[in-house]
Amino acid sequence: MNSLSSPLSLRHHSRLVLASILTLAIASISGCGGSGSGGGGAGTTLSGNTAVTVLASSTANDQLSGFNVDITGITLTSRSGKTVNLLTAPLYPEFIHLNGIVEPLATVSIPQDTYTSATVTVGSAEFSAMTFNASIDKPETSTYQDMGVASVTTNLPAPITITGTSMGLSLNLVVSQSVSFGGSNGNLPGTFSIAPTFDLTPVTIAAQPTNSANGKTTGMYGVVGSVDPNGTSFSVAGADGSSLSGPSWQVSSNGKTVFQGVSGVSQLAAGMPVDMDAAIQADGSLLATRIAVNDANTADLNIFSGPVGLVEASSPVVDMLGQEQQGYLNADAYYIGFMSFTYSESVFQTSGALANLQSLPFTASFNAANMVAGQNVSVTTHVPSIISGSPAVATITLMPQTLNGTVTAVSSAGSFTAYTVALAPYNLFPVFAVQPNQTTLLTNPGTIVVYVDGNTQKLNTNALAAGSNLRFYGLVFNDHGTLRMDCAQINDGVTE
Repeated sequence: MNSLSSPLSLRHHSRLVLASILTLAIASISGCGGSGSGGGGAGTTLSGNTAVTVLASSTANDQLSGFNVDITGITLTSRSGKTVNLLTAPLYPEFIHLNGIVEPLATVSIPQDTYTSATVTVGSAEFSAMTFNASIDKPETSTYQDMGVASVTTNLPAPITITGTSMGLSLNLVVSQSVSFGGSNGNLPGTFSIAPTFDLTPVTIAAQPTNSANGKTTGMYGVVGSVDPNGTSFSVAGADGSSLSGPSWQVSSNGKTVFQGVSGVSQLAAGMPVDMDAAIQADGSLLATRIAVNDANTADLNIFSGPVGLVEASSPVVDMLGQEQQGYLNADAYYIGFMSFTYSESVFQTSGALANLQSLPFTASFNAANMVAGQNVSVTTHVPSIISGSPAVATITLMPQTLNGTVTAVSSAGSFTAYTVALAPYNLFPVFAVQPNQTTLLTNPGTIVVYVDGNTQKLNTNALAAGSNLRFYGLVFNDHGTLRMDCAQINDGVTE
């Protein structure tokens, strides 16, 4: 087995379509209007159709590194018994990279009504766990797949009233309720079960969205499909770690769109990778607020995005898990999962998703000397065929990630508030810090300092104070052995 192979891959196969229907009994509903948040308001008439955008999201701690679900259908049932399907084709989203943020899956036009139950139909589901194997002094990843899960649960906290011109529906995977496993080392499962559990809730899309709760999407990664001749719009095939179908997006730009790596849409080409932030529009299309191209070379392009497992000191090799993958390597199941790359001639970059890096009270740098296991990266490589050894990486870009932890201290640092956060023992930073032969070592891998300023979107309801369990989304830097995050968004945490 060459170094591109997965050190461990356990798959359990059976064939059974998974379905679950949760029906909420409604004692009484007054009226039938409203803003999509519940039973409706008196005097509101529901008629015509509404453009509904389904947004994938997840709520997770840091135990798992990947979770794909083959969703074959999402059905709503109204209080009168009428049904509508929210998907026109099966999709295979990866949910861990969507921890606390959202990604559009599909937009459909459905009749305005009050819907009281939902069904999510699933064809298969799989999750991945990364751990350190002391017997070989190497990281490893295991992927566990189950096509015979006994149940899928879809929770509607309240009836959903579909009304207005457009709205969103958040399909949130509650990871802690979707997987159970046991193992001797606390991270690598022994026995396991998968029972996907979703919360389906309405999202009011703002005219100018600012965060994942009101229609803003961040860190959308994919490959350009086509570019409109008018030079303002293009299509993108979303990257989701499998050869199965991922989402597709129609994207436009305007004079306020920030371009990074290219000067405008006219410089985009089919097959080019893009990293985007966007605002959902009334028709379900996306207006890009930021478009970044980290590698303009489309020849023999392969893209892998996910957490780093090891940066070897003895040779310029980086090991990582491809949460999201695109390219010919992804089409071969033999290469899905753990990958090794050489980076001696790579271009190191930092995502331009956060515009305040120069204001941070530390030097926010990412390069070959300070790349560390646990960071989230996206790599591109150009190789014409499957080769032995580790492919050479063209670009390595530091990308935002979500970390779950408990605040232990609060201080001030210039225009920022600094929160010292304790990470769980199964977080990848402390798990992989014990590996020998690493390029860099962390002084305290179980702790990260999170920097929050006026640009940080605060979606948490738990207090932002010592003792609180929270999820922080942003760019993580290794500052001379200390982990520091430039934080873009805060959500309530998940029990560790």
